[in-house]
Amino acid sequence: MDDDEPLPETSKLTRSKQRWAGEGKFLTGQPARAAGERLPPGQHLVRDWPVLDLGRQPDISASRWRLTIGGMVERPVELDLPGLMALRQVDIRFDIHCVTTWSRYDNAWQGVDTAALLDLVQPRDEARFLMLHGYDGYTTNVPLADFAVPQALFAHSWNGKPLTREHGGPVRLVIPHLYFWKSAKWINRIDFMGADKPGYWEENGYHRRGDPWAEERYS
Repeated sequence: MDDDEPLPETSKLTRSKQRWAGEGKFLTGQPARAAGERLPPGQHLVRDWPVLDLGRQPDISASRWRLTIGGMVERPVELDLPGLMALRQVDIRFDIHCVTTWSRYDNAWQGVDTAALLDLVQPRDEARFLMLHGYDGYTTNVPLADFAVPQALFAHSWNGKPLTREHGGPVRLVIPHLYFWKSAKWINRIDFMGADKPGYWEENGYHRRGDPWAEERYS
């Protein structure tokens, strides 16, 4: 999807999520995380992996996939999939939490940790935030400090198999300590910024950061 192509007409789920933000749905008001607790407030466990998107699942072949990184960096780059695979590969297992209240434990991911990309592009001192772009036209903002955590990665595989199209393949970003809408599917561009600005869901009533343990669901 080209950057200037309009987003698809909003789906029923998208409209529901916009309404939930206005209603403050699912908020529990529970205190912050207790020692040893694994499930954030207001969440429930699932065994499957629900599919949520904006109503479009772009079909991006491995040969056509590109990731462009620019903005406030010393070394702007464009990576194809072989270029990404040539970087340091990691295997990481962690839980994921969706703002629609489902959580899934013990997901095994394979990919490139964000630290490897930061080493490659060298963010400037004034860079504080990132805007993430997907091939489906989706955007979401993330503080640089959250992007740089040790478990964040560009995932190409899940539980030992290539990441499927419906879940953001061939490559998606995964930032496990934030609600999963921050983990942009079908990622194709990252802009480093000096000031924060909202992405798609942030413009539609959702929190700028999205910490599940603080119930940062809505703005």
